[in-house]
Amino acid sequence: MKFSISHKDPKSNARAGKFETDHGTVNTPIFMPVGTAATVKAIHRDFLLEDINAEIILGNTYHLYLRPGNEIMQKAGGLHAFSNWPRPILTDSGGYQVYSLTAARKMKEEGVTFKSHIDGSKHLFTPENVIETQRIIGGDLVMAFDECTPYPCDHAYAKKSLGLTHRWLDRCFAKWNETSPLYGYNQSLLPIVQGSVYSDLRKESAEYVCRFHADANAIGGLSVGEPAEEMYKMTEEVTAILPADKPRYLMGVGTPANLLECIARGIDMFDCVMPTRNGRNGSIFTANGMINIRNKQWADNFSPLDETLTPEYSKAYVRHLFVAGEMLGPIVASLQNLRFYMWLIRQARQKIMDGEFAVWKDEMVKKVSQKLQ
Repeated sequence: MKFSISHKDPKSNARAGKFETDHGTVNTPIFMPVGTAATVKAIHRDFLLEDINAEIILGNTYHLYLRPGNEIMQKAGGLHAFSNWPRPILTDSGGYQVYSLTAARKMKEEGVTFKSHIDGSKHLFTPENVIETQRIIGGDLVMAFDECTPYPCDHAYAKKSLGLTHRWLDRCFAKWNETSPLYGYNQSLLPIVQGSVYSDLRKESAEYVCRFHADANAIGGLSVGEPAEEMYKMTEEVTAILPADKPRYLMGVGTPANLLECIARGIDMFDCVMPTRNGRNGSIFTANGMINIRNKQWADNFSPLDETLTPEYSKAYVRHLFVAGEMLGPIVASLQNLRFYMWLIRQARQKIMDGEFAVWKDEMVKKVSQKLQ
C-alpha cells in the first residue's frame, strides 16, 4: 500500500493525499461507508459506485464470521467476489462489537469468549483466529484485534487494557507474518492506538504502534461517550506521534463537525454508521444543518430535500414516506446522508488543496451543527 501527500493546509494539520491498493486508489481525506454485513444498509451497490462514488467501504469481521460464516465466504472467493464490490474494502476486527456485548462476553489473555447475538451460540475470538478470518474475508486493509475501553474508565483499568491490546497486537502481527493472502492481491494489517482519554497511555500506545512500521495506523476507543474536546485532544496528541508518511485512521467517527475538526488535526480516514443509521430514523444531514424529517413542520414544505444533493424529492414527500412506513423513505434519507458526507469530505479535500481549509472549516462546523427541527 503506497501513500503520498500532495497538499498540506498552512493553518492546520490537515493534509490531502492518496493511497493505492490492488483494488484501486483512495483519495484522502476519505469517509468510508459502513457495510457491516456485506452491504451498506438500504443502499444498492450501483448507487455506491456511481452516485455516491464510494472509493472504499467497510465490512465487519464479527458479523461476517457469524453469518454467512468463513466456509461460505471462502467458497465465494472473499468479500469482494461475494458482494461484487470492485473497489477497496477495510475490515474491522470485531473488537468493537465484542466490546459492545458486555453482558455476553468474557475476556481473558487468550482472547474473548462471547455469545452470538443471532442464536446465543458460544464463540472464541483470539488475535490468531481473527487474522485467519480476515484473510478469508479478504479486505485490502484489515484491523488488529484489540480491546476498546469503555468511557468512563479509571486509569488503572485503561492501563491494564492497553497492556492486553499491545500483547494481542504482537500476536496479530506474528500470525500475519505466518500467513498469506488467499485471493491473489495484497492486504495490509493496521495496528490500533488505545489508551482511553489518558495522555500518558495514548502516547505510550502510539509509540508502541510505530514499532510495527505498518502501512497505515488507526486510533480506536474514541467517540464512545467522551466529550468531543477530549476526543480532539487525544487525536491531536496521537497524530503528533504517528508517522506523517502513513495514513491515519480514526475509527468510528463521527458527526460532520467531528470529521472536520479531526481532519484539522491530521486524520486521513473515517468511518461511521451515522449517515445510514440516522437516515433510517429520519434524521437528515444537509450543508445548512440537521433535519428531523418526521416533524410536522415539513408536512407541506415542498422545497427539495437538498437543493444540490437530492433535488428530486421534496421534504413533504419524504416525510410522507416515513409517516406511511414506506421503505423508500429510509432509502432516500440514507442516500442523502451518504451524499452529504461524501460531499463534505471532498469539499474538505479541495479546500486543503486550495490552502483555504482552516477558515472554511470553522464556518462549516457552525453550519452543519445547527438543528433545523
